Amino acid sequence: MQVLDWAVLITTLALIIIYGMWKSRSMRGSHNFLAGQRNLPWWTIGLSVMSTQASAITFLSTPGQGYAEGMQFAQFYFGMPIAMIILVLFVLPIYYRLRVTTAYEYLEQRFDLRMRSLTAGIFLLLRGISAAISIYAPSIILSAVFGWSLEFTNFLMAAFVIFYTTTGGAAAVSRTQELQMTVMMGGLILAFVLVLNQLPEHVGLGEAWQIASVTGKTQVVDWSFDWHDRYNVWSGILGATFLFLSYFGTDQSQVGRYLSGRSLRESRLGLMFNGIVKIPMQFMVLAVGVMVFVFYQYTRPPLYFHEANREKITRTSREGDFQALERRADTLFIQKQSALNMLTDAWATNRPEQAERAKQEIRQLEQQHSALHNEAIQVAQEALPGANPKDRDYVFITYVMDHIPTGLIGLMLAMIFCASWGTTSSEINALTAASISDIYRRNIVTDRDDTHYMRVARWATVAWGVFIMVFATYVNLSDNLIQAVNMIGSLFYGTLLGIFFTAFFLKNVGGKAVFWAAVIALSVVFFCFFCVDKNAYLWYNPLGCGLVMGISLLLQAVLGGEKSHLGKNNS
Repeated sequence: MQVLDWAVLITTLALIIIYGMWKSRSMRGSHNFLAGQRNLPWWTIGLSVMSTQASAITFLSTPGQGYAEGMQFAQFYFGMPIAMIILVLFVLPIYYRLRVTTAYEYLEQRFDLRMRSLTAGIFLLLRGISAAISIYAPSIILSAVFGWSLEFTNFLMAAFVIFYTTTGGAAAVSRTQELQMTVMMGGLILAFVLVLNQLPEHVGLGEAWQIASVTGKTQVVDWSFDWHDRYNVWSGILGATFLFLSYFGTDQSQVGRYLSGRSLRESRLGLMFNGIVKIPMQFMVLAVGVMVFVFYQYTRPPLYFHEANREKITRTSREGDFQALERRADTLFIQKQSALNMLTDAWATNRPEQAERAKQEIRQLEQQHSALHNEAIQVAQEALPGANPKDRDYVFITYVMDHIPTGLIGLMLAMIFCASWGTTSSEINALTAASISDIYRRNIVTDRDDTHYMRVARWATVAWGVFIMVFATYVNLSDNLIQAVNMIGSLFYGTLLGIFFTAFFLKNVGGKAVFWAAVIALSVVFFCFFCVDKNAYLWYNPLGCGLVMGISLLLQAVLGGEKSHLGKNNS
């Protein structure tokens, strides 16, 4: 990186931190620190909700997903608008009527303190791990690009988040996310325009999209039904809807964002804004990856994008094997240039038979290149035992560092930092809110003044920041970062959603029945994930939800007992 890139990066991030601290300067009291001042307009809520979900994983991993597999991952978000409609109609009014600080506070009023503590504990475990991945995502990239140690990079990423989150609390989180989301969206659009402009003169957007379609990259909807397929229209509309219902309806990192609205109407508009804009945003992120794929059809791509691992392989006995694979990949690249020229010439001269022959040749060459890439990953795995051999998360950053003009590299990296900070700050604030409101204040120290809880909340913020920073150093990935987050979430979110749905809709069920139903449901989901099929993880969300509701009904009929605490004073 040049001096100009560093200047753009540092200036952008410094302005965001200063803006957030200035906007939250009037924050007073532990309640405002944990839940915000409840004065945000709908557009701030919408941007804050989007920023919380759109972590650095979105901007590092999803373009790699688009590069490797095309647009089909967009189906994962088809259930988003459905989930938002259900939440604004049924869930938000309950939270606003009860004026809760956290989502789990409602469960004490509906059931008992045990259920509040259980769900808060599940959230702390789940969100603590996810927050560590949010830090880890950009850290592995920066450590690989700049040669920094992972420990130092994690510290660098976490320190600034801890600073402004500890200073301004929930208000600072929401206000910084306004600018962070602006930088992210601007950087995303800029990346799409840049990669499109770097294609050959005779290849415009239409031609680029057609070239991508030759290898199936532009297919969005897969109507086939397969339990083992992670992404099809059915898993997106049915399975993912339950995941989003749980994430946005029961996860404090999101609930805390929209409970900061100045009114129920503003919060509803903010959530619907998220539901409407999120799918086009994911289309754009994936489309960037697809355009990078087209770009590398005309510019020789690395066979293996994880450059740090590639350098380590040069010091092993497998270097010769890797070089042989790269020479074969270079030969395929030259052959593909001929096939691409044949295809574009056939389009220009309206010769469909020649175009079809060129398409078939391109597909065959791409299949051969994919096979070589898989061999390269296998060599990396054998040469570097214990290292993660996957390189999909490095596709976009490789393009940025190698092919984007000076100055704009700093802006792209600022986009990645903003994405990481936006998610992580929200998660740290939510972890603190649940720790203090649901655990510390209700179970450990229940009779101190607000000054005490304010001081403990600040220290809890620091403690959670240190935890995720340390944990991030030892995270192990799944296929790629975004799938790892979704897999972890699916282990818990279905059960959490089942608990809340039972509270909302099954008024005859009491705390004891739903508690043991949740324990059984979690056990079944974990068994299915680890012993049956990990790829079907999206379906474990409706499974966990259905199990909790069904088993709690049965247990209530058997156990009897008190059914509801709602209406009592449990604050």
